[in-house]
Amino acid sequence: MRYRFLLFVWAVCQLPAIAQTRISAHRGSVPGLPENTLATFRAVLALPVSYLEIDVRTTKDGQLVILHDGNLDRTTSGSGPIRDLTLAEVKQLSAGKGFGETVAKERIPTLKEVCQLLRDWNQNSPRKVHLYVDCKEVLPKPLVEELAEFGLLRDAVFYGPDEFLLALKAVFPQGKRMPALKNADELPAKIEKLNPYAFDVRWTALTSELVQQIHARGIQVFSDALGFFENADQYRKAAQLGVDVIQTDFVLRVNQALKTEK
Repeated sequence: MRYRFLLFVWAVCQLPAIAQTRISAHRGSVPGLPENTLATFRAVLALPVSYLEIDVRTTKDGQLVILHDGNLDRTTSGSGPIRDLTLAEVKQLSAGKGFGETVAKERIPTLKEVCQLLRDWNQNSPRKVHLYVDCKEVLPKPLVEELAEFGLLRDAVFYGPDEFLLALKAVFPQGKRMPALKNADELPAKIEKLNPYAFDVRWTALTSELVQQIHARGIQVFSDALGFFENADQYRKAAQLGVDVIQTDFVLRVNQALKTEK
């Protein structure tokens, strides 16, 4: 009996720790600064975040860059698909569209530039920040290689379509994969297929029962409080449900709400 008990304790200790609710900065959002740029990433690292969410895409010449949209039109001075441009061409564009002259010189960053920034931060700060990688248009192998180069691979969380995460699993089995989850019915198949570190659960699908089901399997719960759900009551509700990571465009607003929840 004692041996079985010790074996059970050992098994439980291998499960990911379910800690207090943490914050992920959506596209590095800081008010007044353009999304997915080094300017907003530098600023957000000084805020109480645990994850920096980035969107990774690939240029015509195979370079990994950070941009949410497939097209350049909304956030840059360019137009058309970013995959049709080389990195040199991409670097000629301003990534500060709509934010005035003060950030007009901001450029679309490469993944390596973001990794360098984050590695330097983590080496000089007692509060570590990890990458939440939204894999928009990228192959697993070069993504894994670049993150490994900067020592950020082990703690990065990867979000993307199930097919991409399955390919990532083949390249880097130890990766922290995070598929989307719409409802509890999807749990068994996705766990069997992907062995996820976390689920990205739709905010409207969050219930105490679903969070408990996921946690019971040693899996974490991430959720996006974007748009309509960006308010203190919703943040506190998520914390009460046991959500592990809230992704937000308003880091300080979430932090204040979580403080009052304690």
